[in-house]
Amino acid sequence: VPQAALNALNPTMKILDHFIETGRAHGLNDRRLIMERAKELLELLRLEPRRVLNSYPHELSGGMKQRVLIALSMLLEPEILILDEPTTALDVLTQRAILDLLKEIKDKLRITMVFITHDIAVIADLADRIAVMYAGKLMEVGDVYTVFRRPANPYTKALMASIPSLIGKVEDMKPIPGSPPDLVNPPRGCRFHPRCPYAMEICKKEEPPTVELSTGHIASCWLYVKR
Repeated sequence: VPQAALNALNPTMKILDHFIETGRAHGLNDRRLIMERAKELLELLRLEPRRVLNSYPHELSGGMKQRVLIALSMLLEPEILILDEPTTALDVLTQRAILDLLKEIKDKLRITMVFITHDIAVIADLADRIAVMYAGKLMEVGDVYTVFRRPANPYTKALMASIPSLIGKVEDMKPIPGSPPDLVNPPRGCRFHPRCPYAMEICKKEEPPTVELSTGHIASCWLYVKR
């Protein structure tokens, strides 16, 4: 599922034609079967099939377009669904509605979802496991509770500290100092070391190994390497 739902659909094609084209591009040429599957998916996503299938993209709201994209991605019954920033450019209420639908689909269809997002708080109640990346490198992996409650990697800790809270004070928010690295010419060693308060000399020279801190919880950081 691509990001930017507002611009991801062909404005000259009806939604029905998007489903037909997607099916045929992957060897599914039975128009009746495509229609039936499209209707099932749209109903699952709480859209009115007849109206939506006969509409052009500009006749749908941003949230409806996003649900159409999700339905299109599920047309061929994939085992894994990859969602790239699926709530981008949507208002807060629509974001919540999309996330609730995704959670319902995940539980109902038992489908694996890979959710790519810059906003870690968005997936707090959707994901089972979280992989935190920085500048293209994997920093930490673990179940949601562990990563949120007991983050190990300094970047994950800084990321959690920067999340705003409805009950906390503005002063409690801690921005991450410095700027992201140039990915064309990244720093040696750990890519987070120029911004890390725990950086050691070895961090500046060598990439950190992956260390298993507990079952299913790993972090890439020299702090956890016995030397």
